[in-house]
Amino acid sequence: MDEPLGQKTDEELATLVQGKNEAAFGVLMSRYQPKLLRYGRKFLSDRAPIEDVVQEVFIKTYQNIQSYDAARPFSPWIYRIAHNMFANALRSHSRLPFVTVDLDLFSAHTAYEIDPAGDEEREQMKALVERGLEALSPLYREVLVLYYIEQLNYQEIADVLRVPVGTVGVRLRRAREALKKYVAGE
Repeated sequence: MDEPLGQKTDEELATLVQGKNEAAFGVLMSRYQPKLLRYGRKFLSDRAPIEDVVQEVFIKTYQNIQSYDAARPFSPWIYRIAHNMFANALRSHSRLPFVTVDLDLFSAHTAYEIDPAGDEEREQMKALVERGLEALSPLYREVLVLYYIEQLNYQEIADVLRVPVGTVGVRLRRAREALKKYVAGE
């Protein structure tokens, strides 16, 4: 018996989409929509345009699915499409890059006891980290978001940004240093 679509890998689903399986594309959309919305906040501050661009990313993904090589990971391929489309939207709307971070990433895990006295300190740290990310150049902010929030590896980030893997490492190190320096100076 075939395994359910929800249990297939992204690469398996993309291969099914290449064979015109629309249900498989629906699963990919549901997996990637929250990720791409979060990624889009790096470029645009208004939620409505972000959602519009994400829909355009899915349209372009479907239109170009035949060019996807199933021997390679799917995630960097779709993030490359998203990167290009968000960069184009940014240029066309003449907006400055803006990032927001899902602050829940910095929250304690729900399985642990939360110390009410530490809540204020935790909120201050979250705000400090978010301000630090906003203060970074888009070059460094993007690599931090892709690595820590989207959890792509160096090779996948290199594929998305179309830079050598070594450049990813250098940018990530410099971004960490700049963020540390910002946090230490606050």
